[in-house]
Amino acid sequence: MTIQVLYLDTHVLVWLYAFGIHGVSDRAAEQLEAAQSLVISPMVLLETEYLYETEKIRYPSSVMSHYLFEHIALTVCSKPFQRVAAKALEMKWTRDPFDRLITAQASLDQDFLVTKDRTIHDHYQQAIW
Repeated sequence: MTIQVLYLDTHVLVWLYAFGIHGVSDRAAEQLEAAQSLVISPMVLLETEYLYETEKIRYPSSVMSHYLFEHIALTVCSKPFQRVAAKALEMKWTRDPFDRLITAQASLDQDFLVTKDRTIHDHYQQAIW
């Protein structure tokens, strides 16, 4: 199955930066290599910056994202925030605003989302790992 648009969750961006394709599952790696377009929600940029500010990761969001923009043609989704937020309002299965918005962004067009997050997998059919 060839996926046109593939969204990446925050931890996937961090792992790709740190470990390359070896940081993800075999299935996720296969889809990352085959996808026509690799995309992140703007919320991924904000969440990675929070992780940096709280010293959970070593590099700021801008360093990781710019590297991946250049090396794997990663892009930031430009869907209107109002549409994303409206979709996120329907996702009452989590209190995590990042998970809600990142999943909502992918779900607007039922795109696949690479994530290891079990809660997302339990509630979003297009989640892959």
